[in-house]
Amino acid sequence: MAIFKGAGVAIVTPFYENGDINFGKLEEYIDFQISNGTDAIIICGTTGEASTMTDDEHLECIKVAVDRTAGRVPVIAGTGSNDTRHGINLTRNAKALGADATLQVTPYYNKATQKGLVEHFTAIGKAVDLPMILYSVPSRTGVTINPQTVYELSKYDFVQGIKEATGNISTVAEIAALCGDDFSIYSGNDDQIIPILSLGGKGVISVLSNVAPKQTHDIVKLYLDGHTKEARALQLRLLPLIKALFCEVNPIPVKAALNLMGMEAGPCRLPLTTLEEAHLPGLKNALTNAGLLV
Repeated sequence: MAIFKGAGVAIVTPFYENGDINFGKLEEYIDFQISNGTDAIIICGTTGEASTMTDDEHLECIKVAVDRTAGRVPVIAGTGSNDTRHGINLTRNAKALGADATLQVTPYYNKATQKGLVEHFTAIGKAVDLPMILYSVPSRTGVTINPQTVYELSKYDFVQGIKEATGNISTVAEIAALCGDDFSIYSGNDDQIIPILSLGGKGVISVLSNVAPKQTHDIVKLYLDGHTKEARALQLRLLPLIKALFCEVNPIPVKAALNLMGMEAGPCRLPLTTLEEAHLPGLKNALTNAGLLV
């Protein structure tokens, strides 16, 4: 059974101007997401700036997400690391805090081989009895989980899906062919929700959902309910906004969008900076055209 079907939000972490985490605002975001149809909360991922957090901050964010969600939707905690022992420790703590599953990014910087990826994810899965979603995002990590490697890992019960963010639809098709319908593929790119659903995908782990949770949820639900024409139309209508949300490295634009919408996401932590002034008009225009900014 899929950990979730639909649109899971790769939720931002709101910060105060001094850089501290605004946990009260994070709770508000979680409520906003759930009330607008979001099907899962993905906490401490790339969009959540987990790479800038101390372990204490990381685990506190997971705790807040679990407590605030209170079982309404699954909570998937990002606990990936380029150090297997560190990944095991974060995953063990996430389970103790009540996370329903974890998102495991490929080890970055030290760039494991495919054999190393199998051993890394297997070590985490065997150490902690908690479902995991693999995360292949070579634009961030320099490493792709090859389809055959995904297949080998899918033989373990604890590996229940993949967030596929290679941008290569042929890779997604090969994973779907190898792993079958019981393995969950989630789009890691908001502009590829419909193509991945057409290959049997279960949904999306979305940046777009931060600002447009209902619309992102509706793209998936419409498609899965058989309303493919309507789902396609909504996907295409939102493409200009999706493009604007990636005019700079994520999550710079999505935090700027939330701030424009009055939702007080605060700044990013260095080395990420504020959105360049040249990109603000395009972002504002995309939000306005999507009906999200008056």
